[in-house]
Amino acid sequence: MTETLNETSTATVWAIDPAHTLVEFSAKHMMITTVKGRFTEVKGEIRMDETYPDRSSVQAELGVASINTGVEQRDAHLRSADFLDAESFGAITFTSKRVEGAVDVPGGTFTLVGDLTIRGTTREVALEVGFDGRGRDPWGGERVSFSATGKFDRRDFGLTWNTALETGGVLVGNEIKISIEAQAVRA
Repeated sequence: MTETLNETSTATVWAIDPAHTLVEFSAKHMMITTVKGRFTEVKGEIRMDETYPDRSSVQAELGVASINTGVEQRDAHLRSADFLDAESFGAITFTSKRVEGAVDVPGGTFTLVGDLTIRGTTREVALEVGFDGRGRDPWGGERVSFSATGKFDRRDFGLTWNTALETGGVLVGNEIKISIEAQAVRA
């Protein structure tokens, strides 16, 4: 699908492929160990403007109930009202606002700035993105791939549950790191 933005610019629409996309996060546990997890339910689209890459955009959604850290008891706690409250807020969303330093050559990097919404609270975050490449799959489809990293303070989204440790510090670190490997197929 090609969409005309103006007389000299066109954008292609790409559907995020959940089978080839990985969205991971990490946080400190007891201030000494990094615990990682992922969201297995991801969907969204990328609009790539090859004439004006800085006009490109991304919209993505993560299913909160799909959180997986490899420990069911911890996953249930993260889904609870203490953290993500999956029952009341079923999705985490990201909607880009601007692309800074956009490039469309493999290995190129840029900053993607957008609104991240968790538990009904929206804050601006920046992701450092690498364009990994573009190619045809064996079934004739066209695909693109991106890698992204970022971080935010979970308290900015109302995620304040914690427990003080007898030795000082807290059980759950406040900085959340994000790592994304995304592949999308041309719509």
